[in-house]
Amino acid sequence: MTVADLNNLYDYGYWANEKLFDAISQLTQGQFTEPVAGGHESIRNTLVHVLSAEWGWLSRCGGHERGARLNPIDYPTLETLKGTWSKVESHVREFLSGLKDEDLGRDVEYMNDRGEKRSMPVGDLLQHAANHGVHHRGQVSLMLRSLGYAPGNIDMLIYYAGKRGVPAW
Repeated sequence: MTVADLNNLYDYGYWANEKLFDAISQLTQGQFTEPVAGGHESIRNTLVHVLSAEWGWLSRCGGHERGARLNPIDYPTLETLKGTWSKVESHVREFLSGLKDEDLGRDVEYMNDRGEKRSMPVGDLLQHAANHGVHHRGQVSLMLRSLGYAPGNIDMLIYYAGKRGVPAW
């Protein structure tokens, strides 16, 4: 894993977020917050979980401090969520721009949810945060489909093809 690899993973994630946000913008307020099978009860809650985790891992690695976990109640609309996500994206990009490949092996100590001390390299933690988002975006995509909205294909292959201006299939 290199810093360039991490930048690519986060670029893909932010691209996929925008695709989901376009579909989510068609939802009613009730659909955005109502319980739907999968994820963290609702589309909003699942997205807040992803955002909170991304910011939390960034903070643990030495980036902009998050503080307490983000609370879905503080994000009543897609626009409020997108506003914070834009800030976090800036924090991630700023942090990555200051890293060198050799920094990715630096161990970071953190506490897990049970209060146990753990340690892992910066690169592994940031890669985990990016991959964690992939998992939950898949859940949000399924939630959207269950409500009758198609977010389109957010596979990484589609992202790469689009960047190169070629068909994916």
